[in-house]
Amino acid sequence: MATIITMPRLSDTMTEGTVATWLKKVGDKINEGDILAEIETDKATMEFESFNEGTLLYIGIPEGETAPVDSLLAIIGTEGEDVTALIAGGATPPAPATTEAPKEATVTPATTTTTELPKGVIVVTMPRLSDTMTEGTVATWLKKVGDTIAEGDILAEIETDKATMEFESFNAGTLLYIGIQEGNTAPVDSLLAIIGPAGTDITGVAAGFTAGGTTAAPVATETAAAPATTEKSVETVQEPSADGQRILASPLAKKLASEKGIQLSQVKGSGENGRITKSDIENFTPQASATTQAAPQQAPAAKTETVAAPKPYVPAGQVATEEIKNSQMRKIIAKRLSESLFTAPHYNLVIEVSMDEAMKSRAVINTVPDTKVSFNDMVIKASALALKKHPKINSQWKEDAITINYHVNIGVAVAVEDGLVVPVLPFTDGMSLSQIGASVRDLAGRAKNKKLLPTEMEGSTFTISNLGMFGITEFNSIINQPNSAILSVGAIVEKPVVKNGQIVVGNTMMLSLACDHRTIDGATGAQFLQTLKQYIENPVTMLA
Repeated sequence: MATIITMPRLSDTMTEGTVATWLKKVGDKINEGDILAEIETDKATMEFESFNEGTLLYIGIPEGETAPVDSLLAIIGTEGEDVTALIAGGATPPAPATTEAPKEATVTPATTTTTELPKGVIVVTMPRLSDTMTEGTVATWLKKVGDTIAEGDILAEIETDKATMEFESFNAGTLLYIGIQEGNTAPVDSLLAIIGPAGTDITGVAAGFTAGGTTAAPVATETAAAPATTEKSVETVQEPSADGQRILASPLAKKLASEKGIQLSQVKGSGENGRITKSDIENFTPQASATTQAAPQQAPAAKTETVAAPKPYVPAGQVATEEIKNSQMRKIIAKRLSESLFTAPHYNLVIEVSMDEAMKSRAVINTVPDTKVSFNDMVIKASALALKKHPKINSQWKEDAITINYHVNIGVAVAVEDGLVVPVLPFTDGMSLSQIGASVRDLAGRAKNKKLLPTEMEGSTFTISNLGMFGITEFNSIINQPNSAILSVGAIVEKPVVKNGQIVVGNTMMLSLACDHRTIDGATGAQFLQTLKQYIENPVTMLA
């Protein structure tokens, strides 16, 4: 049955939107999570994601045109389905089957509308920061009730099922109320905070607000005034500067800089930790670029970590237990890996690889100034090249078809305190060893500090997990769906080996490939491992 998609409301003040770009055309197959279009709002240009699968049957608003919220944007359904009646229904269909919600839209529930709020007061709700997020945990509040909030200030760090993200204010005013305390979890759209003029009585707002089936209780209000506009969740955009360092900038600042032809590396950020805000772009003058560029980006403030208290002494023979609350990350890991193991028929192929030539090559490569390449980087590069030769390994299973990916996006499993995340290297086959090394170090570092963006953990076509640094010589991994395979990399071991009929000392490494038998036959997996072995044992072939 066809699904009507309407123009979404991407900000609290949005009344109409402009389709900047259509990324799909009529007749295209649409998967859940595909980006349909880029929509320009009164605040920024945002990607609009599909929560439906099917064929794009109709586009109601062409590129460049503007239409009110809830206008007919598109229709998705079964190929060949007659949607004439739906199209004739016009821009405001009476009962759409599904109205898609953007993954970053902050929705103010009907129970707390703008007309019911005191003048200048803004209700901030728990944002939906990823496509799978249904609830969030406030990891840290960076502001307290009574603090004066400036546009661009970071209010809190929110833990999703994928990462911990900074939550930025687009409003100025006073933080009047905090609805979710540090460490507490609440559904998306729950009352997170209230911002408004100092001294405003918001007791009725807090007490009457209901979201996700819960009612927030009122808390004390405090002081300091400024006008308020709109509040929404923001992913901090990080772009590399000329020297390879990361530049912190809000999406709105990035958009304005792009429109004005301003390089972010020339702008000095006035926000927290050197973050570039909208006002920095608006006030930027080229004459100041020389001094601005010379000034180094302020390093992010170190996060204070609470050291866990030592475990109490327990005498021998005494029963002792400890219950640890499951984090959002741990819950999603349990859910997805269980689904993978019990839905995909796993099998494992193991091969032993000589590392003697790889060790020699790495030593030579790392003599180049400012170059640092690890054995894991070499395995990633070799895997990317092998996947290009064996694209069936780079596939995904669907009930009606197998999708073979001819682009290579390798996910690299990174252990963090709460579990495991998989940041992705887009188009890995086109990256050099030094680029892979730098990217992996950057992603792994930010993963351990819970600063990865959800977009940096999406779109993998193949996954690599390495436990060699822990001395593990061989292990099997669970496939990171929707991938069809995952490579497990063990430690390099010095041992006796036979070469040319003689027993000599050699260095070897075990590789284990877990495959989904629905998409990859045993012979196909074996051929991939043979090619991978050839690249690793002859590293010069990776540079050809």
